[in-house]
Amino acid sequence: MHRAEAAVTPDDSAPKTPGRLRRRASRLLSQLSTRSDRLISEGLARADARKWHYAVLASLQEYGPGSQAELSERSGIHRSDMVGVLNELAERDLVERAPDPGDRRRNIITISTRGRRHLRRLDKVLDDLHDELLAPLSPAERDQFVQLLTRLLDHHTRTP
Repeated sequence: MHRAEAAVTPDDSAPKTPGRLRRRASRLLSQLSTRSDRLISEGLARADARKWHYAVLASLQEYGPGSQAELSERSGIHRSDMVGVLNELAERDLVERAPDPGDRRRNIITISTRGRRHLRRLDKVLDDLHDELLAPLSPAERDQFVQLLTRLLDHHTRTP
């Protein structure tokens, strides 16, 4: 075999994905979501955090203090999991719990000064991870991609 032939010979060890699968947006989104989730989870773990920590801290920073139920709605974390997430954050002094003056049966959660600093650090970690995830796209394509994903998600999560 000549060198030119070797250069065009397909690599038999490369995975072969049928074209009809590569054209299915649902499959592509699912595969990208799996890879994205792994990348983000591993990256946050190196920063001693989890994605739920980020979601709660970001919610508190953007919308202010809230009850566990409000934080659950804002962040998408199931109510039964929220207590554990808040316990982890409170143990690290990233959030503060205080009784709700209007209803002593519930607590109001507030981001602490340490939590704000940690959130800024996690923002930088996530910026770098997103750069890695979206590396093949130009800045304009990244913006468009996020806008399209947002539009799709908003459409499919809209209540009738």
